[in-house]
Formats: sequence, structure tokens, C-alpha cells
Amino acid sequence: MFNLPNSLTFARIASIPLIVVLLYFPGKLTSALAMLVFIAASLTDLVDGMVARKYNMVTNMGKFLDPLADKLLITSVMIMLVANGWLQAWIAIVIIGREITVTGLRAIAADQNIVIAADSYGKLKTIFQVVALCPLILHYPWWGFDPNLMGQILIHIALVLAVFSGVNYLRRFYSQAREN
Repeated sequence: MFNLPNSLTFARIASIPLIVVLLYFPGKLTSALAMLVFIAASLTDLVDGMVARKYNMVTNMGKFLDPLADKLLITSVMIMLVANGWLQAWIAIVIIGREITVTGLRAIAADQNIVIAADSYGKLKTIFQVVALCPLILHYPWWGFDPNLMGQILIHIALVLAVFSGVNYLRRFYSQAREN
């Protein structure tokens, strides 16, 4: 239960309150620290999966907690960005709604012994979300660079990918559900 991949997942979950507190007190330093913690937490997602597969440490708890940790991290950051006025609420609602919908469909599919693996669009969506959230968290200009424009462009790309991958997931779910 407490192998290295699961411990990394727990660390990702444990980082969320720290990020939330840092964003609760917006400032140049707290935003930079929040971004660094967010990057570290996001990197644990890459590492835990690689370690689990490479060393055959995949557990049922890890299969449950890993995607949950990802959703908690992304949604918590988005909610704090909306609260600070740094992200439009409708963007967060669409992306979070997609995550809840896909998670619910995965539960229904699993109940029917249907496995719908994540596709490349979903993985690309996740990458764009993480990359977009970094400059949005950073927020304040640094050395003449304003991260907001880049963050807004990237989050809109992530939004399009979220909708597209969500629709693609729904299509694959219904296609496989009809076969069963």
C-alpha cells in the first residue's frame, strides 16, 4: 500500500493545501512558490506511473488514487485562480465538468467490465493544462515578462483539447457499451 508510487501520489495530494494557502495570499513571492510546488506535484504524476510500471508496483489503491490526485490538484488550482480573478470561471467549469463526466463514465464502464484507456488527446489535454496553469499561477510580471498572456493562450488550447477529448471519450464509451 505505501510503496514508492503510492507515496508519491500521497505527496501530490498533500501538496494541494500548501498551494491553496499560497494562492490564498496572492503576491509575487507566494505565486512563485505556489508555481514551484505545483510543478513538483505535477512531476510526481510522471514519476509514480513510470516507477509503478517499471518495478511492477501497480496497486488497486494506486489505480484509484493517481487519477483522483490529478483531478484534485488541477481543480484546486483552477478554483483558486478563479477566486483570485486570474482565470475565467466558465473555463474552469467546462474543464472541471469534463473531468467529472469522464470519471463518472469510467466508473460506469468499469462496472460493465469495459476498459476505455486514455487516448492521446486526453494526455495532450493534461500536458496543456499543467503547462497553462504554471504561468497563470505565476501571474505577476517577472523581468518584463507577463505570464498571463501565455497562460491564457495555453488554457484556451487546453480547453479545446478537454472538450474534444471528452467528446471522443463519450463516443468510445457509447460505442463499446453498445457492443456489450
